[in-house]
Amino acid sequence: SNSDKVDQTPRDIFIKPGKNAKMNCKHKIDNYNQILWYKQSNKQMQLLGYMFTTTSNPETDVKVKMEGDASKGKNCTLIIERVNQSSSAVYFCAASFHSAGLVVCRRSGRGLRLPVVSIETSIKVI
Repeated sequence: SNSDKVDQTPRDIFIKPGKNAKMNCKHKIDNYNQILWYKQSNKQMQLLGYMFTTTSNPETDVKVKMEGDASKGKNCTLIIERVNQSSSAVYFCAASFHSAGLVVCRRSGRGLRLPVVSIETSIKVI
């Protein structure tokens, strides 16, 4: 199944306010070249941004950095800058296929080729 083809580490992060939290994502899916990062808290899903090959595309007003490469077998890193209590949440990445037309679809809420989602990382600000 595809679910074991996306790997995210670490599973848990315990961190003090003001520090930067880092998590990594990599996938093993041919031709997939995009990693999307999501935050889930209070049943709300928020897209933090995405990495297209080596280009970082954070959403506006989100205090994150994205580094690395979204291509197969490479490593993508999400950095949440200066965490605070509202950073305590579950984060996960999804691998997908990016082409110029599909980004528009994603933003207008229509589907794109099904992203494959990872096991999540839980952040607890202590």
